[in-house]
Amino acid sequence: MISIAIALLTFAVMEGITWCTHKFVMHGWMWYFHEDHHQPTKGFFEKNDAFFVIFAVPSCALMITGGQAMFDWKFFVGVGILLYGIAYFLVHDVLIHQRFSWFSRTDNLYFRAIRKAHKVHHKHLNKEDGECFGMLFVPLKYFVQAKQYKERKGALN
Repeated sequence: MISIAIALLTFAVMEGITWCTHKFVMHGWMWYFHEDHHQPTKGFFEKNDAFFVIFAVPSCALMITGGQAMFDWKFFVGVGILLYGIAYFLVHDVLIHQRFSWFSRTDNLYFRAIRKAHKVHHKHLNKEDGECFGMLFVPLKYFVQAKQYKERKGALN
């Protein structure tokens, strides 16, 4: 049971780590790799995809070393990072940017709010003046806006 708690706590902490990494690293000294994500580009892959590796390496290392140590806490921290990475991929690359058309017709309040927050983030084409650096935890104002949009849309139909 403690192993599940470690993985879930790590998953939750990863949102804060991702926020800080996005704001201070991706929009800071590693902007070179993140810039193409904010600019229209041709092709499927972006330099920004390198961040997948940056987060995958510690996850794999923790799972390997934790597995060698009889599946101690390190293994489950690595699992938490992995689960966050999967959630991030599904929300960011599949749902928001639709790099894969698996969930192109979702109409859920949470998903609408997350898309709105990310759209606000992408309105800035340079590394300065950014906002909404998180991914899975969405500020309440975007839920309100998503709900109002849905109500307006329903009134028009």
